Amino acid sequence: MNESAATSQEEFSDLIDNLSVLVVDNDRAHARAMTESLEKVGYRCQVAVSGPEGSKLIESEHFDIVITDMVMNDIDGMEILRLTRQRLPDCEVVMVTGHATVPTAVEAMQHGAFNFLEKPITPNRLRAITAKAVEAISLRRKNTELHQRLDEKFGFEGIVFASAEMQAVIDRLKRIAPTDATVLITGENGTGKELVAQAIHQNSPRKAKRIVALNTGAIAENLVESELFGHVKGSFTDAIGDRVGAFEYANGGSLFLDEVGDMPMSTQIKLLRVLEEHRITRVGDNKPIKVNVRLVSATNRPLDEMVNAGTFRSDLYFRLKVVTVRIPPLRERRDDIIPLMDHFRKQFLKRHGKPSAAFSPAVTKRFFAYDWPGNVRELRNFVDTMVVLDTDEVLDIDDLPPELADVDDTTVAGQLGGDMSLLGKPLAEIERWAIEETLKLTGGNREEAARILEIGARTLYRRLDQYRGKEENASESE
Repeated sequence: MNESAATSQEEFSDLIDNLSVLVVDNDRAHARAMTESLEKVGYRCQVAVSGPEGSKLIESEHFDIVITDMVMNDIDGMEILRLTRQRLPDCEVVMVTGHATVPTAVEAMQHGAFNFLEKPITPNRLRAITAKAVEAISLRRKNTELHQRLDEKFGFEGIVFASAEMQAVIDRLKRIAPTDATVLITGENGTGKELVAQAIHQNSPRKAKRIVALNTGAIAENLVESELFGHVKGSFTDAIGDRVGAFEYANGGSLFLDEVGDMPMSTQIKLLRVLEEHRITRVGDNKPIKVNVRLVSATNRPLDEMVNAGTFRSDLYFRLKVVTVRIPPLRERRDDIIPLMDHFRKQFLKRHGKPSAAFSPAVTKRFFAYDWPGNVRELRNFVDTMVVLDTDEVLDIDDLPPELADVDDTTVAGQLGGDMSLLGKPLAEIERWAIEETLKLTGGNREEAARILEIGARTLYRRLDQYRGKEENASESE
C-alpha cells in the first residue's frame, strides 16, 4: 500500500471508530451475522431483532448508519426509514431486501434511503455498501466544516468593526444578502470590498455554490471578454484550447467583478446583454450558453461621473446598481481601528509563530490619529510588519513602519483633538473627560484604556464607580 493509500485507510479507521451502526432485522441469526461481519473491520454496532425494538433505539439513541430489513412484522423497513429521516436526518439508511421487494427498495431510495442490499448478502458486499455510506457521511461533515469556516471568515461575524458607520453597513448587507439582487459596492481601495462581496454570498441562498472573483482592471483589455465569457479553440492566436469563462464557472453561484469601472466599452455592451438575457457566448463561438449567476460588482471610481463623461454606459450603470453599498474609509470610522489592530495582531502572531506581543499606548495613539490613505489593507500591512520586526513582545515605536515612525507626537495630540473648552476646568473634570474619551477609543475595553492612560486597571474602575455614584446622586436630588 502506498503512503497516500495508507493515510486514507488511517483516516477511514479513525472515522468508523466514531460512528455508530444499528442493524434491524427480525431474523436474529441474520442480524448477528451482519453485525459480526462489520465488527470484524472495526464498526461499533447495536442490534435490534424487531421493528418496534429498532424504533425505540432510533428514538432514544444516536446512530450514523441504520441497516434495516425491508420485510418485518409490526414495523417494517419503510417505517424504520421514515422514523430515521425524522429523528436522525444526518443518518444514512441501507435497506436489506429479497428479490421480490427490490422495486420497494428502489422506492425507499427515492424517499431518502442511501442504498439497498439484495439477499443473500456476502460480507464483502455488506462492507462495501457500508463503506460508501461512511464516505458520504465524511464528505457531508467536511462540507459542513467548510461552510462553518467560511461563515467564520466571510460571514457577517467575520467583518471586524465597532463603529456605528460599519454597523449601518452590516444592517444593510443583512437585508440585501438573502435576495438575488445585483449589488454595486463602492469605496476607496483597501476598504474591504471583496470581503463584503464574500459576506453577501456566504449569507445568501447561493452559499452552497462557488463565488468567483475577477478583477477586470488587472486583465489586459483584449483578454477581458475571454476571462468573462470563455473562448473556443482557435478564436485568437493564443487560444490553444476551449476555455470556460468566469460566468460559466460561477453558474448557480455568485460572480464578483472588482474594478468594474475599468472595463472596456466594448465589453460593457456584452456584459449588459448577459445581464438582460442570462446567456453568454464564448469568444469565437455562436452557441449561447444559459447561466444563472448573481452579480456583485465593486469600484473605487465615480461611475456616475464616468457616465456623464461618456466613459461608462448609463444602461449598464443602472443594471449594476440595483442595490448599492458604500464602504466608508477607515478615517471616517476610527472606532474600528483598535479592534482591527487587535484582530490582525492575533492573526500575524499565529502566522509568524510568535508567542505574544501587545501594542504600546504610544503606538495605539498613532494608529488612531493616522489618516490611513490605504485603509484597512494598509493597517493590516503595518501590523504584519510590526509583528515580523518585534523582538521584545512589545509592539512599540521602534517597530513602526516609516510612515508612522516619523510622526511627531504633538501632531498626534492635535489630530486626536484637544478640547479647548476644558481650559480652566478642575483637574477632576479633565481627568473624567480623558477617561471617557479613551474608553470610546478602545470601544469600551477598560483594560486597554487603562494601559493607554498609563494608570492601573483598579484605579480606572474606581474612577468609573465614582462617576456612576455622582450621576445617581444627581438624579435622586432632581
